[in-house]
Amino acid sequence: MVRRVVTGVDPSGKPVIVSDGEPPVTRQYTHTPGFARSLVWTTTAPPAPSADPTESVKSYVPAPGETIALTVTFAPASVYAEPGFDPAAAGAEQLEATPGLAELFELDNPGMHTTPTVDYGVVLSGELVLDLDGGETAVLKPGDLIVQNGTRHAWRNLGTEPATAFFVLIGAGGGS
Repeated sequence: MVRRVVTGVDPSGKPVIVSDGEPPVTRQYTHTPGFARSLVWTTTAPPAPSADPTESVKSYVPAPGETIALTVTFAPASVYAEPGFDPAAAGAEQLEATPGLAELFELDNPGMHTTPTVDYGVVLSGELVLDLDGGETAVLKPGDLIVQNGTRHAWRNLGTEPATAFFVLIGAGGGS
């Protein structure tokens, strides 16, 4: 379980903790055992303190200047090779659970995608391989940080246990 602590201001102006627990938009995937995602927070452009916006998210790809913070637990690659794994059901589950983002994944190259975002990430547990379009890879371990600048990439978990990472996606405008 991912724990999310959210602060706010009470009617008297005093800073308070307004929620402490699992993010309300958390999903353990049925068709990809070991895969999970929690939407931690999102903002509009420009960011401003607000009531909890996570349950009204329409797209997991933020517009320019907007942000989305989420954890992703990646199932080991072996899950996808299991005889009972149903790629069509898993794809439909992704489309339902992560609108906007799931549509960007390439059907002919599983896992590869490009988002119009700058992403900050940190591996929390396990080991992930960042697989870039040009064949370059980086093995990331707990505590490793990544800045993903709108490049075509995939995340691979080649280990035997789930791996979890925290990401902040920032909607990007046109490049320079």
